[in-house]
Amino acid sequence: MSKPNYENPLITRYTSKEMSGVFSPDTKFSTWRRLWIALAEAEQELGLDITDEQIAELKAHVDDINYDVAQAREKEVRHDVMAHVYAYGVQCPKAKGIIHLGATSAYVGDNTDVIQMKQALIIVKHKLADLLSRMASFAVENKDVPTLGFTHFQPAQLTTVGKRATLWMQDFYFDYLDVCDLIDSLMLLGVKGTTGTQASFLDLFDGDHDRVKALDQKVVEKMGFRRSIPVSGQTYSRKIDYKVLSVLAGIAESAHKMTNDIRLLQHLKEVEEPFEKKQIGSSAMAYKRNPMRSERIASLSRYVISNTMSAAMTASTQWFERTLDDSANRRLILPESFMAIDAILDIATNVCSGLVVYKEVIRKHVMSEIPFMATENIIMEAVKKGGDRQELHEEIRQHSMEAGRQVKEFGKENDLLARIAGDPMFGLGEEDVAGLTEPSDYIGRSAQQVTEFVDEFIKPILEENREFLGNDAELIV
Repeated sequence: MSKPNYENPLITRYTSKEMSGVFSPDTKFSTWRRLWIALAEAEQELGLDITDEQIAELKAHVDDINYDVAQAREKEVRHDVMAHVYAYGVQCPKAKGIIHLGATSAYVGDNTDVIQMKQALIIVKHKLADLLSRMASFAVENKDVPTLGFTHFQPAQLTTVGKRATLWMQDFYFDYLDVCDLIDSLMLLGVKGTTGTQASFLDLFDGDHDRVKALDQKVVEKMGFRRSIPVSGQTYSRKIDYKVLSVLAGIAESAHKMTNDIRLLQHLKEVEEPFEKKQIGSSAMAYKRNPMRSERIASLSRYVISNTMSAAMTASTQWFERTLDDSANRRLILPESFMAIDAILDIATNVCSGLVVYKEVIRKHVMSEIPFMATENIIMEAVKKGGDRQELHEEIRQHSMEAGRQVKEFGKENDLLARIAGDPMFGLGEEDVAGLTEPSDYIGRSAQQVTEFVDEFIKPILEENREFLGNDAELIV
């Protein structure tokens, strides 16, 4: 089968049907029609001469959109909104005279954009909750597995596998809060008119300001919102788009950071993302197990983050009450950012559901570095046996430098503990020294921090979103 034209991979390869459907033509144009119905109903309720029969006719054709008529009309008039007003009127001859009464194109365009973004944010919210459930299960399961902490990607004090996952989880928790706040605070454009002055509606209602204000509020409530933006030009401020994309970029940042860590851990052979039995890691190197899911997340995340710059430029370059140089840009960045985030969350959920922890490799790495981390405890123990803290510190520094040189220059094992056990200044035998190198003694409150974070911050989210968690999610509530 021939495929001669470009296909958007966000739709064909990455995003879910649910998210793609939010931004589909059917959703868009049926929402336009619902907005026209809400406007007609509100105008009727406030005294305009609009009949029940006209409104019933409009309602009868909300979803059966006659695209062929609209497309043919748009070729003639070069205006998508007026083309759909005409097409709706063809289906609703009794109501065609009151469709879009007093409104401008932004009435359907901008209000629909906000409605679609809210629907998409609700999907994102539920998928974030599902991801948090997988991360919480992984963190709790590995809360007391000691592992090397890294600062500057250099070995540092120990943490645990679960505590590190909790750092990732906390980032997504912050994102979840941002999404919830955004869902609650989004406002419709409402009914504002051609330059935001509501002049056309004031004329329709014979100068009655109260009825114009009531019209705006009625339409907003009919569309499931609490408020419209207080003031506008022809469009809502494009800073709203920037705010929405910034929240999506925050999710992308969290995902990118997490997958950076996973990719580095996979290089160390400590933690590995899921790898299917028949999956091919490389076309040339058959032995490879590439972190392709994490790399895909990182790739899509960069795209989402970059789109915030486009939204910022659009918001900053609008002229007066509006210009149309935002339109083509917004048709791309708004739906595509949501579809990319949707894919990121789906892939991240898959990754976090199947992370493989290689505990023996982790322990090997821990034990190769723990002699250096145990030096402070060794000094304290030697002081208890009568040693001088300053002299012991200098002696252990010398031993550490030499042990490090043996490892780096000659590839030998770290023999720091043997050197200390053989140095009479410390007064410690091999058994004494070995007793000071149990990894679990060096993880601080890592395990408790995991439990406390999950109990206090994550479990309430999982309980609230119980019905939206994947069937294979382990609910730890």
